[in-house]
Amino acid sequence: MYEKIFDIVQSVDDFVWGWWMIILLLGTHLFMTVRTGFIQRKSITKGIPLSVSREDDADGEVSQFGALTTAIALGGPGAVLWCWLTGVFGIATKYAESLIAVRYRVKTADGRMQGGAMYALERGLNMKWLGMVFAVFAGFASFGIGCATQVNAIAEVCNENLGIEPWIIGVIVAVLTAFVIFGGIKSIANVCEKLVPFMAIFYVVGCLIILGINYDYIIPAIKTICRLAFTPGAAAGGLVGTGIRYAMQYGVARGLFSNESGMGSAPIAAAAAKTKNPVRQALVSSTGTFWDTVVVCLMTGLVLVSTIMKNPAINADQIADGGELTTLAFGQIPFFGPFILVVGIISFAYSTILGWAYYGERCVEYFSGKKGLIPYRVLYIAVSLIAPVLALDLVWKIADILNALMAIPNLIAVLLLSPVIVKETKKYINNLDAVDDTPVPVVKTGVGKEEGR
Repeated sequence: MYEKIFDIVQSVDDFVWGWWMIILLLGTHLFMTVRTGFIQRKSITKGIPLSVSREDDADGEVSQFGALTTAIALGGPGAVLWCWLTGVFGIATKYAESLIAVRYRVKTADGRMQGGAMYALERGLNMKWLGMVFAVFAGFASFGIGCATQVNAIAEVCNENLGIEPWIIGVIVAVLTAFVIFGGIKSIANVCEKLVPFMAIFYVVGCLIILGINYDYIIPAIKTICRLAFTPGAAAGGLVGTGIRYAMQYGVARGLFSNESGMGSAPIAAAAAKTKNPVRQALVSSTGTFWDTVVVCLMTGLVLVSTIMKNPAINADQIADGGELTTLAFGQIPFFGPFILVVGIISFAYSTILGWAYYGERCVEYFSGKKGLIPYRVLYIAVSLIAPVLALDLVWKIADILNALMAIPNLIAVLLLSPVIVKETKKYINNLDAVDDTPVPVVKTGVGKEEGR
């Protein structure tokens, strides 16, 4: 029975992540790169400094860095290149979707800022029905990409390195998650602000140590990654290329999972940021893609591929999942390797759990009102409790499908609102301190009716 269900889900996954989806996603990345005048340059030179600044006199609920860190943290050799390219050009899409999230955000009657693809579709394009579609898909996606896969990753790494039973991890994560998500976006952002810098530094240091150990295999690893991204074939140490289609499919899909560029989830947090104008926060949000994929995912890919090539005894085809391979890679660091991996994975995964809880809440509130929040939180916590015993391969497939389905309406919003994105960019890019005087409507969430201005 399970095999039949898995085969059906696999077929759906292959369809939604077919060539058409790859072209739509990468095409949007390239289109927005051109339309914004290669905004990647500004993201690095101006976005990074802005990401650590505060705007206490601006509208919003959390600092820009808080919004960024809430959105951050969310990997065959050939897929590494496609994952990386998705990040490089995805910076432009992350910038674009975050800009319209702030541009079309609303204020609730109790003073909370809310925004995202659903509001951009409703207010910018008069397509509330498509906003509802996005909100439903994103709400369901939060249980997979945001919760189940992350808790499962924590349970796996703790079981392999510390010998802790998975069900115990489920209980601990569920309790900790409940304490935080019932505190709202400020509570979530405060936790993520502290977790993300710590986890990033810790994990990157570990990767650098391993790359130092594998230094003589770094260049061969880069050559192998580039070669297998375009052609089928085999490499030393059991590395097998499965062809350009699957290299692109899994590379682009995992790139989307990692940096969320084009998915429409991260802008939900960006809309809550204290910012003077949409361009400022869009630049800050786009730096998340730079760190997530351009830096961290690239380092991780080089660590894994160089480790396999250095240790021919490792058969990549017989390793059950990426977590096991990562454990072997970090095991090369004497004494502290497993500890670095455990702390890094827990921090990354837990911050993702909290961030997606917020995304899911905003989507549920959009289509059901505030009455849906408590049931959603209870169900989210319940999923985190049982996640360690779920079939991870099936969960990953379902998460991939939902990621693609929520990305479609978001990409429609980005493409159709590209003239607005270009106009706003030209308006503020050379004066990032300018204050946007566009009135923010006050709305009654869940029904889309304005209560006042």
